[in-house]
Amino acid sequence: MIPLFEHHQLLAHKLPYVSLGEFPTPVQKLVQLGRQIGLDSLFIKRDDLSGKVYGGNKIRKLEFILGNALRTKVNEVLTFGAAGSNHALATAIYAKQLGLNSISMLVPQLNAHYVRRNLLMSYHCGAELHLYPNIPLIMPLAALAVLYQLLRHRLKRGQLPRVIPIGGSSPLGVVGFVNAAFELKEQILRGEIPEPDYIYVASGSMGTAAGLTLGLRAINSKTRVISVRVNSDSFVNAKGMVKLIYKTNSLLSSLDPSFPRLEFSEHDMDIRHSFFGKQYALFTKEGMEAVARMERYGGIKLEGTYTGKAFAALIDDGKKSSLRDKVLLFWNTYNSLDFSGAIATIDYHQLPRCFHRYFEEEVQPLECE
Repeated sequence: MIPLFEHHQLLAHKLPYVSLGEFPTPVQKLVQLGRQIGLDSLFIKRDDLSGKVYGGNKIRKLEFILGNALRTKVNEVLTFGAAGSNHALATAIYAKQLGLNSISMLVPQLNAHYVRRNLLMSYHCGAELHLYPNIPLIMPLAALAVLYQLLRHRLKRGQLPRVIPIGGSSPLGVVGFVNAAFELKEQILRGEIPEPDYIYVASGSMGTAAGLTLGLRAINSKTRVISVRVNSDSFVNAKGMVKLIYKTNSLLSSLDPSFPRLEFSEHDMDIRHSFFGKQYALFTKEGMEAVARMERYGGIKLEGTYTGKAFAALIDDGKKSSLRDKVLLFWNTYNSLDFSGAIATIDYHQLPRCFHRYFEEEVQPLECE
């Protein structure tokens, strides 16, 4: 039984859930890296190892979201993301594992090697891939595209696909990271890590940070979550995070009155905006330097869109003398499992033509360096 259900047992009977991941994920002290950046108590939460085939932070959300899909007996799921979306890929992988079809509604992004890998793996998993122009001022166009696909699949399969929001950051998905906070508490009690003063995490759709913030408050932890924005501030902002936390809290409290109803304000949200860069998926110098440091001194791979920027924020904060004696936990949301064997023989020409450019055009300059 997962930690959240052990503490609030009514939730085990009322919340949809399917086991997909390898939990608890390890916590590890980064001794050499911490010494290199002047931090004595630097730890990492290895959510990069959260699955057998594919890791990262999305699995925790999908355990509840896909659990609900199974409970309601849908046969397809439809979700959203950029061309190289880790969430869309994770959905494709674990939906297939559960016998569900997956539809990915994607928008263009800057090119990178991980975009190519993710597209090929999504194709390998049988995902139906669509690419639409990203035109923020013409929302009806995107809405019409989604409506068309929903109706097309309704006619083809006899029922509508279950829609999963971007990043899996619905209240049901956020519960996965409420559970993660309870998991961390067990690791603290076992002496695997001291109680952190701060957790640093990349935030692209707020679900991970919102779940941790709610879960940590529910277990009376002193730990503060530092959310490092890696997406537009229309996707990551204090007002939206408070709203998402309240919706998740309301869901849990309504299903099990033993889960406390808690108070939050925008002042409780610590969101770092200065490491985003100029646009989504544009690698930054600071972010790529952080990626290089983690690999050189910690032996762990990060990437430039999410985790590199989040770790760059931790490094920058670590320069402050007030943090030198604090326990800092970096929550690694990236997948580190190698699936290159599964995609080695796939010719990218098998993908829809609109995706070919990601294999024919250069990746962005900072990745080349």
